[in-house]
Amino acid sequence: MTIETSNPEDISEIFRLYQLATEFQKIKFRGNIWPVFDQDLIKTEIKENRQFKILIDGKIACIWAITFNDAQIWEEKDKNDSIFIHRIATNPDFRGSNFVKIIVDWSIDYAKKHRKKFVRMDTCGQNDKLINHYKSCGFDFLGMRKLKNFSELPLHYHNADVCFFEIELE
Repeated sequence: MTIETSNPEDISEIFRLYQLATEFQKIKFRGNIWPVFDQDLIKTEIKENRQFKILIDGKIACIWAITFNDAQIWEEKDKNDSIFIHRIATNPDFRGSNFVKIIVDWSIDYAKKHRKKFVRMDTCGQNDKLINHYKSCGFDFLGMRKLKNFSELPLHYHNADVCFFEIELE
């Protein structure tokens, strides 16, 4: 298993995994599901080395993105002191591998190298199983609320209840 930045050749697989994740969300969660993401967003993340993948035997097993600013979601807590994890999508062939814990451990190291104080993540909707899973991976659950300003965010954030998670680094 290796963790690498994604590259332009991965775009079709990234969108395939997003589509499969969305189909899984429809079955499992029945709440806010991911929209079709803008290809320019993914291209920008790749260009800025913010889109990552876990490779197992040459296959993309999981993907995610990070950002260093997330003001519309985190509002006053966004003080350029965090990395924010977004859009974890697992290849169904590798489901059950606890990639979230692997991503959390990687994110903690990444954040420390970039002198950040927090690793943060959010998810939409009241999903107790997912909340507990994220807590078991090391996150503190900070609660849920509606966003004040979601105009620049993907559709699944619009009028959604958003759950907030954080790991404070030493």
